Amino acid sequence: MTAMPHPRHRGAAKKPMWIIVLLSLVCVALMGAYVYPPRRYSACYFFASSVCTPFKDWLPAVARERTDEEIVSSVVIRDLLSMPMAMSKNPKIAFMFLTPGSLPFEKLWEKFLQGHDGRYSIYIHASREKPVHSSSLFVGREIHSEKVVWGRISMVDAEKRLLGNALEDVDNQFFVLLSDSCVPLHTFDYIYNYLMGTNVSFIDCFFDPGPHGTGRYTMEMLPEIEQRDFRKGAQWFAITRRHALLILADNLYYNKFKLYCKVCSLTYAFFNLMKLDANYAFNSFL
Repeated sequence: MTAMPHPRHRGAAKKPMWIIVLLSLVCVALMGAYVYPPRRYSACYFFASSVCTPFKDWLPAVARERTDEEIVSSVVIRDLLSMPMAMSKNPKIAFMFLTPGSLPFEKLWEKFLQGHDGRYSIYIHASREKPVHSSSLFVGREIHSEKVVWGRISMVDAEKRLLGNALEDVDNQFFVLLSDSCVPLHTFDYIYNYLMGTNVSFIDCFFDPGPHGTGRYTMEMLPEIEQRDFRKGAQWFAITRRHALLILADNLYYNKFKLYCKVCSLTYAFFNLMKLDANYAFNSFL
């Protein structure tokens, strides 16, 4: 006869205590991050953005104490955006040319502007050499100019210099930044009526996740400027008088870019972070 094997008695299954302990630690860590959130995401220096960004998006917005500079900036922005602007009896467009020297299309601009005296102003910032003019409309229109390096804070300074000079004329209601290669695509009446018939500004702004977009963002710009607010766009714009004043009144964002965004295309990002109540349009609408 064949002996039947005796059934083996299995010991009681051990509870996976280590899993329970691990889950408990994770829960405690998440609760701690929620109750005591970090003010800065310095860990993002060590982890890839693809890992860090979803975690930040998943967490609720962090309520933090604003800096003194943020409080001052918010008050200025609030009051400038809410205060009534003086109405001009003769509203004008300020055409502001940012150029290294002479304007090659002066004759074309002269034809565009002819017959519309009193409805426009011209300002020229020539950063390299004194322009040689081919049109009398542009003679004596130069402002104090300094050297401009593309992608550096000197370009923002030049644009603010143009705005400051143009704002001295109380009749200037719209401010259009142009390069030496810009040309008008429509008639003066079309441009004038289009701009004066609206109360919004036109800037170019888009999110660029690549190395030449958010890749140029630095953590030193926190807490006032977060990476999710970082935008890129062409520097050329058409803005209202209210928004021009807002740009000149700012120091918070200007200093952040000046100190911590050395490799940025500064004008591409700076004016887009001013949080203008603006519509976005291509600079070619002129």
